[in-house]
Amino acid sequence: MSHYVLIMCGGQGTRFWPESTSKKPKQFLAISSKQSLFTETLIRIEKLVAVKNRYIISVKEQEALIREHSGEKLSTNGLVFEPTGKNTAPCILLSLLKMKKDGARDSDVVAILPCDHVILNQKGFSETLEKSLKTAETNNKIVVIGINPNFPHTGYGYIHKGEEKSSRVYNVKNFKEKPNSETAKKYVESGEYFWNAGMFVAPIGLLLEELKQYCPQIYSFAKEIDDTLHDYEKLKKVYLQMPSISIDYAVMEKSKNVFVIPAEFDWNDLGSWDALEEVCEKSSNNVVFSKNNRHVLKNSQGNIVFSPNQLVALVNVNNLIVVNNQNVLMILPKEDSQEVKSLVEHLKGVDWGKEHI
Repeated sequence: MSHYVLIMCGGQGTRFWPESTSKKPKQFLAISSKQSLFTETLIRIEKLVAVKNRYIISVKEQEALIREHSGEKLSTNGLVFEPTGKNTAPCILLSLLKMKKDGARDSDVVAILPCDHVILNQKGFSETLEKSLKTAETNNKIVVIGINPNFPHTGYGYIHKGEEKSSRVYNVKNFKEKPNSETAKKYVESGEYFWNAGMFVAPIGLLLEELKQYCPQIYSFAKEIDDTLHDYEKLKKVYLQMPSISIDYAVMEKSKNVFVIPAEFDWNDLGSWDALEEVCEKSSNNVVFSKNNRHVLKNSQGNIVFSPNQLVALVNVNNLIVVNNQNVLMILPKEDSQEVKSLVEHLKGVDWGKEHI
């Protein structure tokens, strides 16, 4: 059996505006290291999956960025384009059919991963993914990687673990949608729940069968997609007819063949600017990105400052997010970091704002 990886790379990362834009989304930014988040993802799987078995699913508009940031870590046929964003179930079906067209077998196992997360513990990630690949292969199961929650986050879905099948491998009782704060607190206190990070591993054939059984409104397009893989324009006509459905709703929440394995590594999805506090070193109780480390902070704490090309000076202010990338200056309270997404939506309807998003 061979191992494959599918990296989903179509997100826009609007909560990291104004640094993340439609022309250069979050995954192509070097935020927590010298490499982009996308490149770091490829580096993490470098010793686990052969180059010829690595696939990226994205849109044509990101092709140049993907090739720039992947170098020799991706084969010439490993880039799959979806004609438009249709959520994760359609893009996974398209990618699996492309893998099979290239020679993958139903018994081969694929790891499906996001491209824009921060994972600092490479060893722990490798060990967890290797265990997940082996478990999926030997048990013919879908294996999700669960993140041990360290606080009651309301922005993530949760995985409720069931019976332990083998050492730290559990049945999944069910998946839970993003909870309110009181429910999230109960989840964390119970010790029975993981955060759902959207990382999972499965035999290709099993995943296709589960799509066929539980989401026929997506799988019914499989033959047409397979017949048009060689012709992008014909594929586009088929793809545009498909409904937009997540893989969680299409399969995970319904399947009886799902295990969960706890992650043996740190994890952060960098969902907003305030997340930088968890992955970056602090300077005088602030997180600061400035040219040649040029900044002056007087009586100021808890701030997150991104101004890579200019001197930064803060006096007597606390808990702010300050982003200045020469095109845009944005300042907001750190507690309102999630409001950046709504700000981007507002700018889409403003003539003078569109050029910056």
